[in-house]
Amino acid sequence: MRHVSETRRYLALIFPWLPIERLRSTRPHLFAGRDEVPVAFVETRGNAVRLVAVDLVATQAGLGPGLTLADARARVPTLEVFEHDAHADLDWIERLADGCQRYTPIVAVVPPDALLLDIAGCVHAFDGNERWLAADVETRLARRGVLVRHAFGDTPEAAQALARFAGAPAPDEKRAVRRLPVAALGLDEDSTTALSRAGLKTVGDVMTRPLATIAARFGEEAATAIRRLSGEARTPVMARRTIVPIAAERRFAEPIARTDMVLATIAALIAEAGEALEQRHQGGRRWEARLFRADGQVRRLRIETGRPTRDVALLMRLFRERIDGLADPLDPGFGYDLIRLDVALAEGLDASQLKLEGGHHQATGEDAVAALIDRLSTRLGRGAIRRFAPRESHIPEQAELLLPATDAPAAATDWPALEPGEPPLRPIYLFDPPQPIDLLMGEVPDGPPKRFRWRRNLHEVSRAEGPERIAGEWWRRHDKAVPTRDYYRVEDRRGRRFWIFRHGLYSETETPRWYVHGLFA
Repeated sequence: MRHVSETRRYLALIFPWLPIERLRSTRPHLFAGRDEVPVAFVETRGNAVRLVAVDLVATQAGLGPGLTLADARARVPTLEVFEHDAHADLDWIERLADGCQRYTPIVAVVPPDALLLDIAGCVHAFDGNERWLAADVETRLARRGVLVRHAFGDTPEAAQALARFAGAPAPDEKRAVRRLPVAALGLDEDSTTALSRAGLKTVGDVMTRPLATIAARFGEEAATAIRRLSGEARTPVMARRTIVPIAAERRFAEPIARTDMVLATIAALIAEAGEALEQRHQGGRRWEARLFRADGQVRRLRIETGRPTRDVALLMRLFRERIDGLADPLDPGFGYDLIRLDVALAEGLDASQLKLEGGHHQATGEDAVAALIDRLSTRLGRGAIRRFAPRESHIPEQAELLLPATDAPAAATDWPALEPGEPPLRPIYLFDPPQPIDLLMGEVPDGPPKRFRWRRNLHEVSRAEGPERIAGEWWRRHDKAVPTRDYYRVEDRRGRRFWIFRHGLYSETETPRWYVHGLFA
């Protein structure tokens, strides 16, 4: 349970060498025996190829972002160059954020190279000492070859500014913020230059001026940045993951590495979460176990059920199915020192009626089908088993949705009931898109077809029923009129049944087109 603190505290993590650390971790073969080679990442800006990021060796050689590749190679001929991949860097920092969720559920990604952690009430695992928490973060990241600069602050902006510009955690954060250069305000280049030319070199210089004067001369953004650094204005931190209503966790003084111990821990956490769900008269439909390795990596195991449940045995069968179906087996590495279970989706679940003669609730056919769907979806993947759900629309191709079988219906919409003894009004199978046909003979102006050709075959219509007139969603298309559809159920002389329609009335268009939209069994 996360404790509540009146004073917000934030930990900012800056990764100065993120691109090279990502590349060395994901593609180590590129640097085998070449640790001292200077590396730079480039992209094309305008008509020039410029450096976007460099490693420590290149920095020591005098290279930096913004320099053209031609100038960089003239200075350092041995420079190794890679194309900058912003998406890969973002994916890497997302992985680092996963590992930081062992400390707090509120972790925000600040592209391109920072994380922000809301640690208010989260340092109890470190005897209330923030610096021990930061030391643990640095140790775990170092095991993955990641160097980090950190700082604490009462506001997100203060923590980020200190981590980026101060170089080391400060005992007096407010005084340290005032000593920062004006670039720490995070303004655009023109505003930062204007402040420097006006003699305002540090944040403290700007703070001594009236905010009204700063806003009038340098823009409201400068005044707002000062308010946020000083704590007068608050900026909420948006967590990258929704905080789940129910969670349980186990921490281990000695990391565990055996799969049976992992499963036993998950079972205990399910039972603990089930007690909380029972008090709320709920069951879980989406369960996620996160295994935190001692080196900072995180492995997720997610299962879903078609119905809410608190059954430990059922859920453990599904977790075993998930582990058995993994493409790559669980690699405990140095072992797992934290296992967390989240109930990401909970719904109402009433108590089951016991049999009169005693014993457990007798499973019905629907229960067996739901259990089979859960097992198949867990084994094959969430989207492998799907079902149709009705949708409120009069457009035939939009009247149903194909959803994962474990998804609950979004609304209590039922399929239209059939008249007893009557054939279905619409076929089960629809073509997407409808297939055009050639009308050879028909009743004009708005009658059914008598003869048509489809897929090079001639069909003589012996029976026809209709029309079912369907207008388009004219309220969604304001730019043009939507042609009307006239649908017919027809049967040819060989007994084959089609669902065809004319797209457009003769009063709407001179040349209406005919289509086959579906086939009846």
